[in-house]
Amino acid sequence: MNPKLSIVIPCYNSESTLEDTLRSVFDQDFQQWEAIIVNDGSPDNLESIALSWVKKDSRFKYFKKDNGGLGSARNYGIEKARGQFILPLDSDNKVRPDFVGASINVMYHNEKVAVVYGDAMFFGDKNELWDVGFFDKYRMLQHNYIDACAVIRKSVYESIGGYDENLPHQGHEDWDFWLRVIKSDFTFYYLKQITFDYRVSSNSMIKTFDNDMMQENINYIKKKHYDLYVKEFSKLLNENKVLREKLSSTFFETLKKYLKRF
Repeated sequence: MNPKLSIVIPCYNSESTLEDTLRSVFDQDFQQWEAIIVNDGSPDNLESIALSWVKKDSRFKYFKKDNGGLGSARNYGIEKARGQFILPLDSDNKVRPDFVGASINVMYHNEKVAVVYGDAMFFGDKNELWDVGFFDKYRMLQHNYIDACAVIRKSVYESIGGYDENLPHQGHEDWDFWLRVIKSDFTFYYLKQITFDYRVSSNSMIKTFDNDMMQENINYIKKKHYDLYVKEFSKLLNENKVLREKLSSTFFETLKKYLKRF
């Protein structure tokens, strides 16, 4: 019987963190899963850790490929996935025990929901709550505020494609993916609970970005989704114009009533 959930775990230089990540997968409440561990040509000894879990539980699957970057590794894992739902999980983070069950329950009761995400708890170099908040497409257009660690219907990938492998610098694949979800008919759902633990480290990929690298990625994404930005901000401008007209009309009507009293 095929698993309901495929957890895709891309790995590169993850020897020091992978054990904690895989332990969190094993300890979750939801049991109908498979974990697809993708070694993206890593030079360290993460393979021995991965294989120890494959030996321990057959739901863990291990694959090794030439290095291609984060988007490439995720796409490779998704192609191997047999589940109806996908959970991308970075190899230095930890999924909370009740996240998957709660997410799948939401999607079973609402066919329009295709992405379920929630809050996170930072750990490592920073220890505090990451209060992500309800979905707001205008906020997403400005910057990405939802981590890749979300439960996603596999039909979303089949409809809009996988992660972009051509970004100038890897690290914003999830932002591009969420923008493509917005352009589709799929919807997001926010779980007001801690769904995973996010490791904060000076060695993380995004910490290596300088301002030029960040701007190159932003320019790439905004150029790619130019039509979406034009459509949504034009709509926003029109809504603001209507609101101003209504407020102006209300103000003058109130003023006229006030003046009639004299």
